[in-house]
Amino acid sequence: MILRLAAVVAAALALAGPAAACAHPQTSLAALEGQIMCPTCHTTLDQSSSAAALRIEHHIQLRIDQCWTASQIKDELVGNFGAGILAAPPLKGFDLLAWWLPLGGIILGALLVAFGVWRWSRARGPDDDPEVDPETEQRLDELLARLD
Repeated sequence: MILRLAAVVAAALALAGPAAACAHPQTSLAALEGQIMCPTCHTTLDQSSSAAALRIEHHIQLRIDQCWTASQIKDELVGNFGAGILAAPPLKGFDLLAWWLPLGGIILGALLVAFGVWRWSRARGPDDDPEVDPETEQRLDELLARLD
């Protein structure tokens, strides 16, 4: 009798862990709606009301109810629809270029503008002043002498 009771208690404790994990899902539909694109109107699910978006939202909610994580849900959607279903490209592999290329372009453009400004400011040296003819210099000297 005691062995049966211990077996029932052990089984209940063993099954309580997975059930408790499902009671509190790790993600929500609201969290994923802004990260998944609608394949028909090419906006995020939270902005779309198309039939395809509603079906995907329903599918996501089913997976959340089954205690899937956000990454598992995204991986399944990418497997079904391709990487274009994600609102932002993944931060790994070749897709990492989609993040770094624009930043590199902005930095390169800023450096080119800074170099251009530096060269432009240094283009005229102190010896580049145009020569003043002797007659004009004499008149300037006379005007300056009157002011003193």
